[in-house]
Formats: sequence, structure tokens, C-alpha cells
Amino acid sequence: MTESSVTDAPRDEATGSGRPRRDRSSRSAALIATAVALPVTVLAGALAFARLAPDQPAAEPSPSATAPRAQSTAPVEMAAPPLAERPAVVCRALLSQLPQTIRDLPQRPVTAGAEQNAAYGDPALTVACGGAEPAVGATDDVWSVNKVCWYAQQESDVTVLTTLDRETAVTVRVPGAYEQPLQWISPISDTIVASVPSGGAAPTGCAG
Repeated sequence: MTESSVTDAPRDEATGSGRPRRDRSSRSAALIATAVALPVTVLAGALAFARLAPDQPAAEPSPSATAPRAQSTAPVEMAAPPLAERPAVVCRALLSQLPQTIRDLPQRPVTAGAEQNAAYGDPALTVACGGAEPAVGATDDVWSVNKVCWYAQQESDVTVLTTLDRETAVTVRVPGAYEQPLQWISPISDTIVASVPSGGAAPTGCAG
């Protein structure tokens, strides 16, 4: 009898089965490609989500150690001595024309004499109309600010400036916290020129 010839299929050396063997190099390459592609896909998805997601609110700034303190708006305590008729009229005219702010200091109420007193800022810069002029020596320093003659007296924590050439004296007290006191009386001088008549010749240091 003649034996029929049959071509044997190759067997897997490890398992002895008749299934074809896989190429190990091909499987390794596939695994590497998958490992690389997965993170890239995740990253692309994350970026796409970030673009579509609403913007996150910005974090609120933390309180600054140098933030300005709250400014008091309480009435400023001031005396209001009685005035004669003419000074009272002049002072009312002055107070009615004073600005609402002096530089960056807002006006504040006063405890007495709103027709002759005014206050600004915290610490309070004050304006008092109707007092007496100080006695000034021939060699004392006087200052002309916007056509108003002022005499300055330095106290412990305030500079006291009083007019010397007006029918009715005006006194401004500038706290030491505010540098260069003469700059603070510039807008007040403008109002004095417009509302308080001059009272004669200015001292020699203010003439000119």
C-alpha cells in the first residue's frame, strides 16, 4: 500500500501545539507603540478639556501689610468763641467757599462753630476763623503763600499757621504727619484772598 504524503504543520517549540508561532520582535514593537501612544492620548485629552473648561477665578489678593488704615469721619472737636458781628460775617463767607477737599483730605464735620471752623482728614487739619493775630518780631520768619502772609509756629506735633495781613485772622493747624505744611495751605490761601479782605500792609517779609 502506498502511504499518502502529508505535510506536517510546524509545531510551537514551547507548547508542542500545531499553531504557528508569533514573532516575538513584532509583539515587542506593538507593546512599545501602545505604551508611547497612551500617554500622548491622555495628554491631548487633558489639554482639550483645559481649553473647554471655564476659567478658574483668580485667587483674591491677600491683605497688604501696607494697606491704608480706615480714615475717621467723626466730628473734630473745636472751640467756637463768640465773634463780633463783622468777623462773624467774614468767617461765614470764608467757610462757605472752602473746598470740600484739601489735596487728598476730605472735609469732616466739627463739634462746634461750623460757621467759623472746618476740619479735613485724619489726623485732622483744622481751619479756625476769627482769632487774634500773633505778635511777630521784626526778625521772625513769615511766608507769603498765594498772596496771603502767614506766620508759622512749631508745636510738638503740629505746625500752627496764622494770617498776618487780613481783616480777620485765620489759623490753620497742620499735623506733623503731613510734610511741608506750607503746601497744605495753598488752596486755603486762594479762598482767603477771595473772601477775607486784607487788613493793611503786610509785614516786611511778605512784601513784594
